[in-house]
Amino acid sequence: MNAWPTQLSESCAACADEEALDSLAWVVMPDHLHWLLQLRRSSLSRCMQAFKSRSARAVNAAGAWQGSVWQAGFYDHRLRDERDLERQSRYLIANPIRRGLVSDIDAYPYWWCRWISRAADL
Repeated sequence: MNAWPTQLSESCAACADEEALDSLAWVVMPDHLHWLLQLRRSSLSRCMQAFKSRSARAVNAAGAWQGSVWQAGFYDHRLRDERDLERQSRYLIANPIRRGLVSDIDAYPYWWCRWISRAADL
């Protein structure tokens, strides 16, 4: 795993602190980020632009990368009810296990979820 996870984790938290969105769950993977969020007072495009800008500056400043960090655009999916939130958050948090990065999510430090705090919650 490269040096990006800490900068991306901190950028997720900073965006939520600005009250533009509520973070519900996120997991930083070696080459991408999964983020379950609820918009509050901004558009999704604006939130993603702010996140990409903030995180790219942090990654570059940490010496983890030089130049462009993110590809253009992003993929989004709208969840319609509470069952979708729970199912998607579990799927999202289990990504490092499915990818073979760890055998137990408790061994992977680059994730957070409002409803899940340890492997037993999955």
